Amino acid sequence: MSLAESGAIAGVVFVAAILQAALFSSIYILGGTADVLLLALIGLALARGSVAGALAGFFGGALLDVMTLDTLGVSALLYALAGYWTGRYGETTGRDRSHAALLAVLVVTILVAVAGFALHFLLGDDVSLRRALFETLVPGIALNLLVAAPVFAVCRAVLRRVSPSDRVVQVGFGG
Repeated sequence: MSLAESGAIAGVVFVAAILQAALFSSIYILGGTADVLLLALIGLALARGSVAGALAGFFGGALLDVMTLDTLGVSALLYALAGYWTGRYGETTGRDRSHAALLAVLVVTILVAVAGFALHFLLGDDVSLRRALFETLVPGIALNLLVAAPVFAVCRAVLRRVSPSDRVVQVGFGG
């Protein structure tokens, strides 16, 4: 990955974190909010692989924790894991499939919500299972699926088009 591409990824993550903290986290539609930072991480991880996804997720989550004054490291851990596993999904199943991005949004949104609830519960935070996993999750999934296409389009526009030899490929064993 080149320095210019790393800068582009950092710029996308920075803008997405600011938009998430300042705008999207305060817009409730049917009880849920869209997670633009998560969507940007999914788009970047599918395009650039698990290592780029994990690093972008960690720094984006840490930035979001600092901006929202949340428990430092919780979002960083959740988004790093989301970026890594989305990148692995893209590397192993083929990111050129038409359903890969929307399936990743659906699954990762659910996993981040469940893992976030579990992590906050283990930390002793006051969380409601009904609110976290039932009242806000379904509208959040719907909003993420609606907002995914424009966010992915921005991610594709920012990242330069690379040849197939520059993409992350599946790891193989053999001699």
